[in-house]
Amino acid sequence: MTLLLVEDDALLAETLADSLVLEGHDVCHLADGEAARARLAVAGHGAELVLLDLNLPGCNGLAVLEALRRHDRDTPVLILTARGAVEDRVRGLDLGADDYLAKPFALDELEARVRALLRRRSPDPQIRIGALVLDTQHQRFTLENASLALPPREQRLLACLMRHAGEPVDKARLTEEAFQGDAMGDNAIEVYVHRLRKRLGHSGVALRTVRGLGYLLEEE
Repeated sequence: MTLLLVEDDALLAETLADSLVLEGHDVCHLADGEAARARLAVAGHGAELVLLDLNLPGCNGLAVLEALRRHDRDTPVLILTARGAVEDRVRGLDLGADDYLAKPFALDELEARVRALLRRRSPDPQIRIGALVLDTQHQRFTLENASLALPPREQRLLACLMRHAGEPVDKARLTEEAFQGDAMGDNAIEVYVHRLRKRLGHSGVALRTVRGLGYLLEEE
């Protein structure tokens, strides 16, 4: 996989590139917003995934993202943004970004987000975690080769957790991605998680609570 890293902080860019190369990716690094916009504004940009800082010289990351999305809605974009820059994150997601990470972040989390985004891009219409399978084309679940019928909100919650399998997902992200920003109290999410745990039973697929980080779906 060729990843395009757009980051003007030389030390951070070197650290991220080294980490991603160790994960088996080819990494192309650009430090200037204008250069990134010029590359991504054409169809043959060659990137399987874009890691995009928002605060760039030349032009900002939102302008780069907008140029890409004019002709390419499929290439995943992971925004790297300063902690607390909520308006920038919202604007980026509205423009078509797929995910975001607030700086500072752990390399393990970055690698997990990259893996999750690349899985979504995969032509395989199924997401499989052990005995649990999601047919993404028809939004149907099977568990241990039997159909798993779920109410709509539990469907959306489980699909979100499966797309982020192997990484903790906090309540804010679940509210944003699974429930489209609908007002969901902490207790309501805990109720849905409890119901999903009961449905998963002893299938070998675990839905764990990671203190301070959120909920983690993984194969035992």
